[in-house]
Amino acid sequence: MTNEQVKGQDFYNSVLQFYDHAASFSKLDPGIIAQIRACNSIYKVNFPVEVDGHVQVFEGIRVQHSHHKLPSKGGIRYSVYVDEEEVMALATLMTFKCALVDVPFGGAKGGVKINPRTSSLQTLERVTRRYASELIKKNLIGPGMDVPAPDYGTGSREMAWIADTYMTFKYGDTSALGCVTGKPVGQGGIRGRTEATGLGVFYGLRELLEDEPMLQKIGLSSGIAGKRIVVQGLGNVGYYAAHFCQEAGALITGIAEREGGIYSERGLDVAAVFKHRQDTGSILGFAGAKDVPQSLELLEYECDVLLPAALENQIHEGNAPRIKAKIIAEGANGPTTKDAEKILLERGIVILPDLYLNAGGVTVSYFEWLKNLSNVRFGRMGKRAEEAAMKRLVETIERNTGKKVSEQERQLIVHGADEIDLVRSGLEDTMITAYHAIRQVMKDVPGITDLRTAAFYNAIEKIGVSYQALGIFP
Repeated sequence: MTNEQVKGQDFYNSVLQFYDHAASFSKLDPGIIAQIRACNSIYKVNFPVEVDGHVQVFEGIRVQHSHHKLPSKGGIRYSVYVDEEEVMALATLMTFKCALVDVPFGGAKGGVKINPRTSSLQTLERVTRRYASELIKKNLIGPGMDVPAPDYGTGSREMAWIADTYMTFKYGDTSALGCVTGKPVGQGGIRGRTEATGLGVFYGLRELLEDEPMLQKIGLSSGIAGKRIVVQGLGNVGYYAAHFCQEAGALITGIAEREGGIYSERGLDVAAVFKHRQDTGSILGFAGAKDVPQSLELLEYECDVLLPAALENQIHEGNAPRIKAKIIAEGANGPTTKDAEKILLERGIVILPDLYLNAGGVTVSYFEWLKNLSNVRFGRMGKRAEEAAMKRLVETIERNTGKKVSEQERQLIVHGADEIDLVRSGLEDTMITAYHAIRQVMKDVPGITDLRTAAFYNAIEKIGVSYQALGIFP
């Protein structure tokens, strides 16, 4: 067994340990607890694809963790390090993530062993379409069965290929575009999906930073403005999370990536760092910043918030004692091991858990799925009527008061909600509601004192109700 496989097994074991701890507070029947814990189905397939004139065999995995609600939902990861245990861990997390934020899906996840950075575009397309075909043949994909999405190593391009392949098999199905989410906007996608996970991280962190009782425990003032944040990972999640935090007045003092890290007490311009990396292939050498050749060292720098947005198991028993952040905001899936969490909690560090904090992606994927099933863009039917009503209101106020509203104010008031406004409003409400549900568990259930256990407990209770409603268990 390789080291990476060991990491996958460690990740899965860590998720199960978190689950078992939260489940110990539940009064649900032990049979329901066992059913919720188990992966319902695991499908592995090896398929041949021609690469540069030679046949190469690729391994694909799809895990459906829970069918308490259909469809199941979860991304597809492309990496040479994909293994069964890692995908099982991610699928398990998806189940609780969806339940926590009241998205009516079961959890799933997929992966293909391939290096997306060194593979040609032609190879990626062939592998993606063949993997999709294998899932379709086994009825493991579909708008009412299992709906994949992008994950590490994949994006809207791969989702468009999967949707096109599915529609070829299911010609005439008017709901076919709902077989996958994260598609380009012009091919059934939804505005706001690209930045959804990072924006959800921002909303969740902002909510914690307005929670006075939690902040008093760690000696932080309220509000995100002025908070020093170190971000690990400048991919989709890390970039947008850092971007929105910076817009709200936070200082992004450190950014870590594969090639190393950079640090500046005065704060880093996230967009400028991103462009520098695009131009040079590295974040190192950014003007005005100190280079940190070993990127993991940045996790131990002084800051208010540490935001890991890369891969799992980044904060472990070895470095947890040296973490100086007061808050760890888990933008990635499984960045903190169970052993590390014990150390961090004993030191009084607050952990915003992954199954809550990075649920923005699946939330907006849910909105995209609804859009595909209804075949209508959000805001299309109501925007103009809303604008007309607000315009009449402004005119009435002006007429009765004799005061004119400035053109800028008029545009702000009259603007009707379009798709991206509604998506962001729905995401914001989801993250706020879920945070307060977690905090309520901490108030109501004796013995639950941390956010992760409370989040798992909340999800477990909801899933248990679903099984009971199905009549499967008493």
